[in-house]
Amino acid sequence: MAEAEDEKLRALRDAHALYAHPERVQDALFRSGELFFDPRDLVQVKYEMLRRARQDKQTVTDAAASFGFSRPAFYQAEAAFQSQGLPGLIRQRPGPRRRHKLNPEVVAFLHEVLATEPGLSSRELAERLRARFGLSVHPRSIERALQQRAKGGHPL
Repeated sequence: MAEAEDEKLRALRDAHALYAHPERVQDALFRSGELFFDPRDLVQVKYEMLRRARQDKQTVTDAAASFGFSRPAFYQAEAAFQSQGLPGLIRQRPGPRRRHKLNPEVVAFLHEVLATEPGLSSRELAERLRARFGLSVHPRSIERALQQRAKGGHPL
């Protein structure tokens, strides 16, 4: 049984669905010891919170508090669920989703510079970007963008 629990914990963590504060869930079903209701499962906890408010007619304040969330977090979860369904309840990774600094204009500039000065290192290219665009880009990010474009992939 402990092995299955560890496996579930790993799966929840890998899927970004592990609730960081399961101790905040005060709902009776999740505290009953019933294996089905797992306070560590963020998607299940958020879904049940939304269901309690909409189907069982609990107030938003009470439903949010029972599941360890604030009212604004409730409304965020509700909006995500309405627009994306269950996948919307999975915690999104913070930060940019794509190369936001290395847009097509910047990548084209890098290729122009390399066409005239093919021996420049990625560190030198980073300095050129700082001088031209005021951008601070890690040399490794430049290398990846250039490699991706060389392979025929989209530069962003």
